[in-house]
Amino acid sequence: MLNALPPLLVGAIAGLLMVLNALFWVPILLLFALLKLLVPVPAFRRAIAPVLLWIAEAWISCNSGWMALTQRTRWDVAGLDGLDDRSWYMVSCNHQSWVDILVLQHLLNRRIPLLKFFLKQQLIWVPFMGLAWWALDFPFMHRHGAEYLRRHPEMRGRDQETTRRACEKFALAPTSVMNFLEGTRFTPAKHARQQSPYRHLLKPKAGGLALALDALGDKFQAILDITIVYPEGRPTFWHFLQGRMHRVSVHARRIEVPRHLNLAQYSSDPAVRAVFHAWVHSLWEHKDALITLVLQEQAASKETVSR
Repeated sequence: MLNALPPLLVGAIAGLLMVLNALFWVPILLLFALLKLLVPVPAFRRAIAPVLLWIAEAWISCNSGWMALTQRTRWDVAGLDGLDDRSWYMVSCNHQSWVDILVLQHLLNRRIPLLKFFLKQQLIWVPFMGLAWWALDFPFMHRHGAEYLRRHPEMRGRDQETTRRACEKFALAPTSVMNFLEGTRFTPAKHARQQSPYRHLLKPKAGGLALALDALGDKFQAILDITIVYPEGRPTFWHFLQGRMHRVSVHARRIEVPRHLNLAQYSSDPAVRAVFHAWVHSLWEHKDALITLVLQEQAASKETVSR
């Protein structure tokens, strides 16, 4: 296996394989996306959509292939049995590293429909990847700060409208809507700045989840709540490519969609917002406790081995 090579060489090989994989699949993806764009016939577009999804899934499978060649990772995984790739899922996960995305894609590919991420608008300019995300109908969001919105109040609500339009499109075929509720990757500095009440998590942002449930709540079979833990510390993407992520723990649990909330008026009813935030808080408390337990078990295992 290539993971026996020196880490710098492993990283270079893994990075090269990742780029070559993208260079192979993205042009094929864009070719079919261009056909879909140029032929405005609904029946033709419906026929092209599964082809685009198959290409994306094949791309992810090849990513899993080079990961198997270059990584020496122990995968502790629970809760992924009994999933259905012909259903709709809302997927919620904590966010610690760019590696999270590869972990989720590797584990969920062909178990559930292709994960659709809400992406920052600037990411559309990422070489190759931006065009691929566009071709796969990933929604791009404008993330404006409070000061910008104060000077441009007309921009308020634009992301909510983007979310709503995207969810209307997702309703046409089985889809997995991916939501990192924290909105950004965890760092100790962000955690301290937020004064987060959680030990291992940033404060969750419930608005995007509420909008998706409002638009697609009757479609979702379940909410798939996923917790990723890196017991040896959060890996950077370069550390991951070098094969230095030796263990990852992934726990998933299916949660019934809160029917009393998915049709409620989150944006206009303060009482609904309060109930929704309390529900999300309970999810985050459970996730925080689970991360603590996994880390404690890892520490206890290391202590036993060292004796």
